[in-house]
Amino acid sequence: MSGDSPESGDATQSSGPRDRPPLSKDVFISYASQDAAVANSVVEGLESQGIRCWIAPRDVTPGELYAGVIVRAIDAAKVTVLILSQHSAASPHVVREVERAASKRHPVISLRIDRAALPADLEYFLNTSQWLDAGEGDVGRVFPRLMEAVRKVLGSSTTGSGDDGGLLPPHHEAHSAKWPFNRSLTVVVGLIVVAILGFAIDKWWFSRHMAEEKRVAAAAPPVSTAAIPEKSVAVLPFVDMSEKRDQEYFSDGLSEELIDMLTKVSDLRVPARTSSFYFKGKQTTIADIAKALGVSHVLEGSVRKSGNNLRITAQLIRVESGYHIWSETYDRKLDDIFKVQDEIAGAVVKALKISLVGGSPVPASAGTNKPEAYNLLLQAESMWRHANRPAEYERTAEYLRRAIDVDPHYAEAWSLLSSALRGEALSADVPDHKLIEEARRAANQALVLNSALPNPHLAYASILWHIDFDVRGAEAQIQQALELAPNSADVLNTAARLPFYRGEFDKALALVQRGMAKDPVNADVYDAFRDLYYFGGRYSEALAANRQVLDLDPGDRGIHEDAAFIMLAQGDPAGALSEIEGDKELRENCSCIVLAYDALGRKGEADGALLNLKKQHAHDRAYQIGIVYANRGELDQAFGWIDRAYRQREFNPILGRNEEIFSLKVSPWTRHLRSDPRFNALLRKLGLVE
Repeated sequence: MSGDSPESGDATQSSGPRDRPPLSKDVFISYASQDAAVANSVVEGLESQGIRCWIAPRDVTPGELYAGVIVRAIDAAKVTVLILSQHSAASPHVVREVERAASKRHPVISLRIDRAALPADLEYFLNTSQWLDAGEGDVGRVFPRLMEAVRKVLGSSTTGSGDDGGLLPPHHEAHSAKWPFNRSLTVVVGLIVVAILGFAIDKWWFSRHMAEEKRVAAAAPPVSTAAIPEKSVAVLPFVDMSEKRDQEYFSDGLSEELIDMLTKVSDLRVPARTSSFYFKGKQTTIADIAKALGVSHVLEGSVRKSGNNLRITAQLIRVESGYHIWSETYDRKLDDIFKVQDEIAGAVVKALKISLVGGSPVPASAGTNKPEAYNLLLQAESMWRHANRPAEYERTAEYLRRAIDVDPHYAEAWSLLSSALRGEALSADVPDHKLIEEARRAANQALVLNSALPNPHLAYASILWHIDFDVRGAEAQIQQALELAPNSADVLNTAARLPFYRGEFDKALALVQRGMAKDPVNADVYDAFRDLYYFGGRYSEALAANRQVLDLDPGDRGIHEDAAFIMLAQGDPAGALSEIEGDKELRENCSCIVLAYDALGRKGEADGALLNLKKQHAHDRAYQIGIVYANRGELDQAFGWIDRAYRQREFNPILGRNEEIFSLKVSPWTRHLRSDPRFNALLRKLGLVE
């Protein structure tokens, strides 16, 4: 209940009027009976401000079935406030209430009143919820923020401050100072819509800009509303409803299999994985998700495993009407995971294809007939998406090696192993050349096993480009991947990078826009647009895109560095310095601090910061040292350091890439170098000119 089971009889009777219908309330209060005093004070405070609450046992009509009325109250409320304590953490009834609210995508605001550890079941449902800390039950101290949070959810008031009221999930606190992450979905949807319109940049503008090297103010494009295609569907991540919550990798894998298969259905628009999975765990509505992704249908479902039994449900919803136009439940044994997943995916695709476009189903293919290998690949893919440290890449590689031991002919496992090994090697302070060579062999093996897949080509292209600096060889591999998967957002975004660095903005733009159409909530898309704007001289738009990158990928380590360089190019060294001083890693490791001091006339500090860079980072920041000298007009020093960066094949561990040197042709910091013959010689070595 909002508390414990009715049989216990220990819930304190809540005070307050009983003259309103029990299911017409805004807020459902979930609490353990031992915390009734706190719960009652919360209700009293909210209701004194006109916010209607539902709390048991006050709002339970005598004679009603307790479990049924609790479920209906949760469903009817717009938000759940959880009194989080050692007692509620231990209450199975509270867990079920939170699970019910999460399943309905209702916001959960947690008011934590002690420091008790959370059980896994409760933490699973609260990992994206809003948090308030009331210390040792001091609710009065945080009540204004609780009120603000509830009102924001209910839409009954706006603060106008832009502050999130401190309601950040624990894992994102590091970003709260300058880059708030917990924004409303309305803002996210709005940004996506604006981005789709605003990124329709005129090709003439880019070509003229590069010819004149002037900043041109472009008029905003006319506002229009693109029709959502009838034949469109977003596959949302299937929810793991298993008792131990240990089948998430399997439920994610099933969702990805469906996305992959549906993408192959002609005339059917299917957003890519990144966009569909962006909404995973977020408390929002089907209608808002569909609006953000530009689809008319949504496929959602759940996976529940108990022992050797597996139950999977799937339902297709028409967003406009909210009707379920197709649904099915599958009960199977788990003796062969791959067979079960393939069977269900094929059946769902068949039903969807008949419902939406008619015709016969597309056969599924996972690239292996070994269920254990496929299972290990799914787990490795889940790890890979969140990896950015050597140990995380190493763990991913461990699972992939196990998959390859089971099936040595598994091309997809080999290609992902190459990427994991490359990430492990290059994310270390000093690149591990043994791992790099192992990554090269893995990419080559993937190509030998199955050159008809796009991923082996992309894996090999990464080796050629980021390790060997063989741009032309990498370009050939990327082009093959593009021919094999012309609708893959990942392939399209990768294919856009080289023409961009060559100054072929119109070609790069067309590829990125195609990627956005397939994957509109992909941080990599906004990363590409940020660079297009930055190197194209549209700095305000570049900063806006940079913020959107962080909204979509709060783990991006290079976000402040990118912001600092954009501000410097914009002519705002004071703003850039403020950005840098808030990030210890930037203060010690980035040439942007030297550029900022130079622009502010603080020569002594600039020279000291440059000396530190040369002492500490000659091995991995040679290009950045070079652009400092280039900006100062000291050409011999500039060319010496940039050539050193080329010879070192250096990698930037903060930005997660070693592409900085490839921006040589379009960077605002190399303008003094362009009339020197050595400049074109460098461009030729980099493969940026013929």
